[in-house]
Amino acid sequence: MTQYLKFGLPILLLFLTVFLLNDQCVFDQFLAENKALVGDLDADAPLAEKPPSPPETLFGLPLDSFDIKENIIAPGESFSDILTRYGVGYPIIHRIAEKGKDVFDLRQLRSGKPYWLFCRPGDSLPVARYMVYQPDLVNFFVFDLSDSAWVHAGSKEVCIREKHITGRISSSLYETIVAAGGSPALVMELSQIYAWTIDFFRIDKGDYFKVVYEEKYIDDTVQVGIGRILAADFGHRDKDFYAFWFQADSGRYSDYFDESGANLRKAFLRAPLEYARISSRYTRKRFHPVLKRYKAHLGTDYAAPHGTPIRSTANGKVVAASYTRGNGNYVKVRHNAVYTTQYLHMSRFAKGIRPGKVVKQGEVIGYVGSTGLATGPHVCYRFWKNGVQVDPYAQDLPDAEPLAQAYLEEFKALLEFRKAELDALPLPVEEPGKTPQLAVNTGEEPRAS
Repeated sequence: MTQYLKFGLPILLLFLTVFLLNDQCVFDQFLAENKALVGDLDADAPLAEKPPSPPETLFGLPLDSFDIKENIIAPGESFSDILTRYGVGYPIIHRIAEKGKDVFDLRQLRSGKPYWLFCRPGDSLPVARYMVYQPDLVNFFVFDLSDSAWVHAGSKEVCIREKHITGRISSSLYETIVAAGGSPALVMELSQIYAWTIDFFRIDKGDYFKVVYEEKYIDDTVQVGIGRILAADFGHRDKDFYAFWFQADSGRYSDYFDESGANLRKAFLRAPLEYARISSRYTRKRFHPVLKRYKAHLGTDYAAPHGTPIRSTANGKVVAASYTRGNGNYVKVRHNAVYTTQYLHMSRFAKGIRPGKVVKQGEVIGYVGSTGLATGPHVCYRFWKNGVQVDPYAQDLPDAEPLAQAYLEEFKALLEFRKAELDALPLPVEEPGKTPQLAVNTGEEPRAS
């Protein structure tokens, strides 16, 4: 009995204490004040639901809201040919053509390119609500086929990765770079950077290159071209020719410089076209193919396919963009108090080209045509020095401006980093009696463009 009293009495007192506290709602008050700590003990309360996942999209349009038809533009197929098959009337097509012409010209549809039709689900005959046209791997155009009829230009996110490529010349620069894993576009970019420094028709076997450049990717795996060459070292005849891309002042000041800060380009490009052949040179006496008589030809003709982009050969201001019977569509650019250039027989002007427009070297100002007195597609390039037409190939053209003093310290920091990076890239070992081997080094650090 004593033992029961010894253990039972404390338990009885504890039970009575809990009963009295509960009767005074002490526990209810504690739970109300400390709900954040102990959680909601309401058994009937529903469990927190997982937030719904966002719907899958294609070109920004929800996949679960449409039946999607994917196809390829057929030869000769037009925008209206496609849409009338999917319940879109001519008034809507006309409205899109008018409202969206500044975004996309419907005549620019190209056969072989993909398109998608987003159709309303459940219709017995599919009716398109949106159309998406993709002219290349990056860019696309969305056409709203409702009464609002708008056109939206979009692009996929492009990831840029830095890559390295090195090699020794065994044949031509083109063959060596392509064999090393580089692209033809990389060859063209490199040859343009060194156009005034190295004669690539006279490079020697055993010359080498080291290049740091950008490659562009979408969806993290699909390679869609190269970006900019960031740094290069071209070894030619026992001398290193360095090139460093430098950009400052939010992109308003940019160019390629060597390690001393000298600009790698001349003030003028060699030609207004990237790919062309000279069909007629500057001469004081030439038999004119249209007029059928001899007269002076104070320009240089470059034959090229119709529509080839024409570039301004130097920085300057457009002083004329007009038409005459002899010149056809032409653009004239004043570069400074000494030099002016003119570009004749264009099929059309580039967008925005008009008197007063400031253009940069290499900027497209028009497209090759055969307007005026011309027998075929070409551009006649005319060159003035101190108001007199001269042969550009007979001129000692000035260099472009060297690095501005204001950017010297910033350039030195970039130079130190990029030059060390180039110098550390290994070159293939040249073994006697063997064709030089190639090496490719790739960086793995991607960044969004």
